[in-house]
Amino acid sequence: MPAVTADTFTLPHLSPAVGRARAVKSVTRGPQAFEGDGFPVTRAFAGIPYQDLDPFIHMDQMGEVEYAPYEPRGTSWHPHRGFETFTYMIDGTFQHQDNHGGGGIIENGATQYMTAGSGVLHIETPPDELVMAGGFFHGIQLWINLPSTKKMSAPNYQNLAGGDVELISSQDGGALIRVIAGEIDGHVGPGKSQTPMTIAHITLAPGASVSIPWNPEFNALAYALAGQGTVGEGELGGTSAPISAGMLAVFVDGDRLVLTADSIQDARNGAFDVLLLGGQPIKETVVAYGPFVMNTKAEVIQAMDDFNYGRFGQIPEDALQPFHHRH
Repeated sequence: MPAVTADTFTLPHLSPAVGRARAVKSVTRGPQAFEGDGFPVTRAFAGIPYQDLDPFIHMDQMGEVEYAPYEPRGTSWHPHRGFETFTYMIDGTFQHQDNHGGGGIIENGATQYMTAGSGVLHIETPPDELVMAGGFFHGIQLWINLPSTKKMSAPNYQNLAGGDVELISSQDGGALIRVIAGEIDGHVGPGKSQTPMTIAHITLAPGASVSIPWNPEFNALAYALAGQGTVGEGELGGTSAPISAGMLAVFVDGDRLVLTADSIQDARNGAFDVLLLGGQPIKETVVAYGPFVMNTKAEVIQAMDDFNYGRFGQIPEDALQPFHHRH
């Protein structure tokens, strides 16, 4: 899991975290599914009450999968309204285009934010060369809600290279922390979202532990990307819980998050990788239907009508197309 790596002993270090460690409310394993034209995903938030996720709505771990030639799949053109998408490519390459001029290649730890707002049409697909050659593919797509006052805002797009993330380490160098959005201990990531939040990808060496200060007004979620360890502080049955790849932990109130890697990790990854995310809860009613996330059923019906009558705009003339192998 390369993403962005660095020598942790030369990076700025976290200050000692103070305050009450957050306890773990739940740990769940996301079911497997297929998205778009057939790429495998883990539905990370399945079964979690929205009140625990707010301001987040939906998250897929895309892959990890080793594709043979002509196996990679993406999506066709489709609409969104009422939220933001956050795409983080850890391994492999994804190509994106929308009908408001946003687009580009997402690879090697890069991040793409798309504010759908009032409505966009977009496509995400592996580039033709990856489809023909095959290769490794692994990433995250997260949906971030917008408050009612911003749901019909103008669409916007950010493409952030992997090298743009803010890198820090734990005091003993056992954990590499990539701050992608928001801030941790005064270190600010490059992602600018409409809803206040923090997103970080943390890699812990076997046996390492880290205590991370966390905004007490934010919720807190930890998704295990690879490896195994514990979340929370204390003995099993107290405030900590075991977690492994494909599982999501929900934390309750507190000032810091504690992550600990098991001393033995699987040979392929060799580390415990966790995506941490939290944000300011919006505390509004959510009515979601497919690619539309609104506050009322009437607004969802309006979004469907607007899409069906072409009010989201047109697919551009230079549009990307899903790759279809012709025998």
